[in-house]
Amino acid sequence: MDRAKVVGTWAALMGWMVFAGALASAAAGPIRRPNVVLVITDDQGYGDIGAHGNGMIHTPNLDRLHRQSVRLTDFHVDPTCSPTRSALMSGRYSTRTGVWHTIMGRSLMSPDELTIAEVFQAAGYRTAMFGKWHLGDNYPLRAQDQGFDEVVCHKGGGVGQGPDWWGNDYFDDTYFRNGKPEGFTGYCTDVWFREAIRFIRRNKDRSFFVYLATNAPHGPLNVAEEYSRPYEEKGVPSNMAKFYGMITNIDENMGRLMHELDRLGIAEDTILIFTTDNGTAAGWRARPGKPDRWRGFNAGMRGTKGSEYDGGHRVAFFIRYPRGGLVGPRDVDQLTAHIDVLPTLVELAGVQKPPGPPLDGRSLVPLLRGDASYRPGRTLFVHSQRVAYPEKWRKCAVMTERWRLVNGRELYDIQADPGQRHDIAAQHPDVVVRLRAAYDRWWNSLSVVFDRYVRIGLGSDEENPVRLHGHDWHVTSQAMCPWNQGHVQKGLMGNGFWAVEVLRAGTYELELRRWPRPVDGPIEATRARVEIGPVELEKPVKPKDTKAVFRTRLQPGKMRLQTWLTTPDGRTRGAYFVSVTRVEK
Repeated sequence: MDRAKVVGTWAALMGWMVFAGALASAAAGPIRRPNVVLVITDDQGYGDIGAHGNGMIHTPNLDRLHRQSVRLTDFHVDPTCSPTRSALMSGRYSTRTGVWHTIMGRSLMSPDELTIAEVFQAAGYRTAMFGKWHLGDNYPLRAQDQGFDEVVCHKGGGVGQGPDWWGNDYFDDTYFRNGKPEGFTGYCTDVWFREAIRFIRRNKDRSFFVYLATNAPHGPLNVAEEYSRPYEEKGVPSNMAKFYGMITNIDENMGRLMHELDRLGIAEDTILIFTTDNGTAAGWRARPGKPDRWRGFNAGMRGTKGSEYDGGHRVAFFIRYPRGGLVGPRDVDQLTAHIDVLPTLVELAGVQKPPGPPLDGRSLVPLLRGDASYRPGRTLFVHSQRVAYPEKWRKCAVMTERWRLVNGRELYDIQADPGQRHDIAAQHPDVVVRLRAAYDRWWNSLSVVFDRYVRIGLGSDEENPVRLHGHDWHVTSQAMCPWNQGHVQKGLMGNGFWAVEVLRAGTYELELRRWPRPVDGPIEATRARVEIGPVELEKPVKPKDTKAVFRTRLQPGKMRLQTWLTTPDGRTRGAYFVSVTRVEK
């Protein structure tokens, strides 16, 4: 039985169990499991919050939530976007899920993973996702394929990236509601929170799970001047002022969300989490500029987004659940990570987890409830593998509560030296040997997935046509990947293949374009060629044609899809946009 059937069967069983339990306890009143609202921002570092010591940034609502919450002060994620999101969703190290990059076909999470949303959906919750998914834009990888009843999102890794609606710029954009394009009014962050609040209002009388993942403050740093100007007037450099302005806008929206939970009378019964996906992207300048200019704040840590040092992956984590006794201010200083969120929420909510892959994370409930005797000795791992194929020891950290082994060579006592300035590997060779051995075991457990592809499905009823973009090409070099719209505009001369699976036999139409449909610009080629599995097709085109269309019979199976457009000067590049439609059985 496949994973979807297992989850479906489990959901049906859980539904009957909930119904039977409700009948049995009708005299005692309705049973209500806690709601869950999980907010994660993009590229906001630990130091980009006023409550963490940043005297410049204005975040009064996050500061208030900080005071009301249990805070995990040694909480770690991956150093970049998609890996963190896959680990958060699955409770497993990101590389196991097929995700170790943000582009190049390696930001696609395997559909075999069991997500938080699927767990809560199987338990009878209404589930919704708003904002940035970044784990696959096509069936069966989309958020709506992975347990979410309602989805409003952009595509790709950010608003305005290649797969996203052409021309989106954070203001009055077109996003996708359950896969269908829809125009929205307002700033992107305002849209995500507005849609989340509307969902919460509609479902206030039943248990719900909301995953609210902002694309801000990820670049491009677009925000209204009313948010950035006050920082510039205080001497903050222009880009950092915009970055801070985006965070202040997030903070305002957090205030609206918290107010709405209070107004609806459900704040006590709601698990509210705030966290971020990696270290700061623009909130810290390692080298000081002009003496009168603000340098930023990184809470004393070394490194920023993408770094193997703590500044790249130690982030904020606030959790508030008044009915469950999780109120602050209280700090938990034990080593924890994104892989712990799923098992923790399962225990806090009292739901059953359907069968799925084994978890790497563990429930943090004993820590959250203040069990001082619970200090599990843990060794955790992070790495940044922004390459086509994982490389051992690349930008990695092995972590315990005391030690950080960085890149397999440098050793830091994180308690005595939180800024990681003094490498003491030579003084503690036994610790280095022990942590290297732990890394070896972890690496070997991951290596079974390195040669696997997470595939996009073709020919399903759930998504037909399938619209592909070069953002998800498998390429050997990032320089060949047109992951944003600027690359398309400039005509980047790259090429790669999509890993696909034809799900149904039939006649398929493949439409190759250099520009997206809304632009409908010239293909700028003299010949077009496509290979999909054993099928090879080629035809001449006129340079001013807007597309090249092929039809062919395809049989079910896993295969590669690649295209070539020959330009008038004899060079070739892939078609940035390809639509695949099953037109006949």
